[in-house]
Amino acid sequence: MDTYWKDEGGQDESFWEHEWGKHGTCYSTLDPSCYVNYTPQEEVVDFFQRTVDLFMELNTYKFLAHAGIVPSATKNYTSVEVLAALNKPRGVNASIQCSDGQLDEVYYFYDVAGTIAEGKFVPQNPVGESSDCPASLQYLPKNISSAPVANDTIPPPPFVGEGYVLVEAKHAAREVGCLNGAGAFISSVSNTSCAVFAGKASGNAVILASTKGLCSVHNSEIKCGSDITSPSLFHDVTGNLAYNNKTKFYATAIPAGPKLSTVYTSKHSKALGLTWAALKGPGLTTR
Repeated sequence: MDTYWKDEGGQDESFWEHEWGKHGTCYSTLDPSCYVNYTPQEEVVDFFQRTVDLFMELNTYKFLAHAGIVPSATKNYTSVEVLAALNKPRGVNASIQCSDGQLDEVYYFYDVAGTIAEGKFVPQNPVGESSDCPASLQYLPKNISSAPVANDTIPPPPFVGEGYVLVEAKHAAREVGCLNGAGAFISSVSNTSCAVFAGKASGNAVILASTKGLCSVHNSEIKCGSDITSPSLFHDVTGNLAYNNKTKFYATAIPAGPKLSTVYTSKHSKALGLTWAALKGPGLTTR
């Protein structure tokens, strides 16, 4: 909870007390009389634990990024696009709420078979909480508004911090994918294994690493792994990843399903562009 359920004003314990008082006390199966060998406050722990467990299964940022919907201060998306992206990984609809035309909240719905603590949560379509967003909406990066920001609040440049490396295939079909932890190109439409990369500035260049290890170009192939001790230096060119000042990468085929394609810096049949989808800090709120 110290990581995923924070109060925006820094008053975490007061916020948690509010959440328990407003939401946790509403569930009949959390009544102490429902427990066998009950210990004081057991129901409180169960409420918070189950909520965080559900939150960890609902990576809204990743759901949207897989559909090419990433935070932007300049681009608008349609509500239809956003709702379709949220429907795909779960098979049921979510509900979205906007404030001043900006995506503000996402609601997910479940039926519970059994108790809150031990029951099965079955995803369901929205009941009673309809979407209120306009046809065209903004999906802003965290901590900025649609107005210009001061120099001291400008988000980090692309490829610095944590984020996904998205892949655009520059051909007629124009498919969107991402890199996995080993640096291979996967189809984000059918594969949920987009890796989170950490980018670190090195002078005017960037060093990339995934959870598997540092990333390097070897024999014209992008590879990431624990065996790499000398990472390659990449650059950001107007939001595109570049190697040796070239923003064009290549593959021999566009992957489909679980298949992978190696990403090359040397010319092959499929031209690619690599961009950055910054991963903002996690957060969970309920009303």
